[in-house]
Amino acid sequence: MTDIKKEEAVNEKKSLNFIEQIVENDLKEGKNGGKVQTRFPPEPNGYLHIGHAKAICMDFGMAEQYGGICNLRFDDTNPTKEDVEYVEAIEEDIKWLGFDWANVYYASDYFQQLWDFAIQLIKEGKAYIDEQSAEEIATQKGTPTKAGVNSPYRERPVEESLELFQKMNTGEIEEGAMVLRAKIDMANPNMHFRDPIIYRVVKHPHHRTGTTWKAYPMYDFAHGQSDYFEGVTHSLCTLEFVVHRPLYDIFIDWLKEGKDLDDNRPRQYEFNKLNLTYTLMSKRNLLLLVKEGLVNGWDDPRMPTICGFRRRGYSPEAIRKFVDKIGYTTYDALNDFALLESVIREDLNARATRVSAVIDPVKLIVTNYPEGQVEAMEAINNPEDPEAGSHTIEFSRELWMEREDFMEDAPKKYFRMTPGQEVRLKNAYIVKCTGCKKDENGVITEIYCEYDPESKSGMPGANRKVKGTLHWLSTEHCIPAEVRIYDRLWKDENPRDAISAIREEKGLETIDAMKEVINQDSLKVLKNCYIEKYVADMPALSYLQFQRIGYFNIDKESTPENLIFNRTVSLKDTWGKINK
Repeated sequence: MTDIKKEEAVNEKKSLNFIEQIVENDLKEGKNGGKVQTRFPPEPNGYLHIGHAKAICMDFGMAEQYGGICNLRFDDTNPTKEDVEYVEAIEEDIKWLGFDWANVYYASDYFQQLWDFAIQLIKEGKAYIDEQSAEEIATQKGTPTKAGVNSPYRERPVEESLELFQKMNTGEIEEGAMVLRAKIDMANPNMHFRDPIIYRVVKHPHHRTGTTWKAYPMYDFAHGQSDYFEGVTHSLCTLEFVVHRPLYDIFIDWLKEGKDLDDNRPRQYEFNKLNLTYTLMSKRNLLLLVKEGLVNGWDDPRMPTICGFRRRGYSPEAIRKFVDKIGYTTYDALNDFALLESVIREDLNARATRVSAVIDPVKLIVTNYPEGQVEAMEAINNPEDPEAGSHTIEFSRELWMEREDFMEDAPKKYFRMTPGQEVRLKNAYIVKCTGCKKDENGVITEIYCEYDPESKSGMPGANRKVKGTLHWLSTEHCIPAEVRIYDRLWKDENPRDAISAIREEKGLETIDAMKEVINQDSLKVLKNCYIEKYVADMPALSYLQFQRIGYFNIDKESTPENLIFNRTVSLKDTWGKINK
């Protein structure tokens, strides 16, 4: 191998993240028969958010990269919070991100096997029924620096625990009256080892199994076993599960005890979460926002849900690129939302169709342009993509322009429209402003200019340089539109901490504390807007750049009769400048 190739090989190895290094090492050692199998295990109790996107990219990406498979498994062990609506939404989001699963499983597929395993543990003296209250169990567990004490029911006879466990599932036992606990070690420094609860009573119909079960397994008991039943090799999760890993391992050890597995077992590895500034990603709090009407549903474009980002105009490629950019480590970090926005700007710059839209219109009259004349001007769809082609936009005597692009008494370095100064109307002519008209309140109602007939874009005279270029629309050849300007939902960089501080300081409920941290200017709806006719028949979610304004997409509720556009992101980062 040449020195150059050796260096390339070293650099390639260095570029692997630590999970990739683990997987490659496992494959090299022949663990699990040399196969890679992962799973993405969401609980169907809400819509996925961008934090889940990172886990999706990891779980599906590792399987894809190493020729394995990734299954989708719904962790449906808590029937009070789960719904088929969430199942369908999760499947849609995964596919939108560009991934597909080998199989769909549910934790509920294994309820009988988990039940049988629990009975096995009771018979082996490794589990017992505890009748203490939740508060008593919590107190009796001790603290991280103080050992717990044994439950008074810890040595309950096996036959008695078996009988009570059966009753937990017949409906004879009320919720909270008793639980099944694993008998491990009440003095272990890891609090999760101090006789964890593995079954509880939930008298609520399950979205798949109905009323068959009244006793349901806890996550820590169901998760590892489900991995084992499915043949998962690499159980990838976020860092908060580091302390759960010993419990994950011991349950699998108990489950496979006496079986010859040739070391075929799932192994858990943890990576950092995706944390963003100005973002709250707790499903519980997101559900609260939806229920209280502080946002317009789970797919409100201000929400950090995957469907919210989709509706706002983010592309799946941009989200995956962002996840790849921040990488995978063994320590948590807070990523700046501006970094995500910079990635989407770069992505949309390459894919968005350029169109003209005027969101705060004022009439511009080209006084020396022939009345009734209309010209078709060529507009390039995307200068970054030569294959994107072009379309035409009509030019006429009366136009719409942006109100903020005119100033009657302008400073010296003002390069937009002002009396006596020339500007270019994009894709059209150079014009010189000659004045304006105001109403009785001093509001400008019309602006006047004269055009140079020899300055049309593409003509020899068009080479004359002017410092300002403005976009415009022909008043007779455009269509009305509603434009929704979205911004960050929260005022505080760390809304979770801000909400907690307000709750503690003022004694407020969570929802009331949220209201104090929400950015009241996160949505502005502009009704009196215009856009060129070219977009009228474009499908929902089409990626657009409103020239000189920002990136937008077509909302799912938009119709040809009532066009609605959502701002995805501004052309430049204005938030950071405003909030410095």
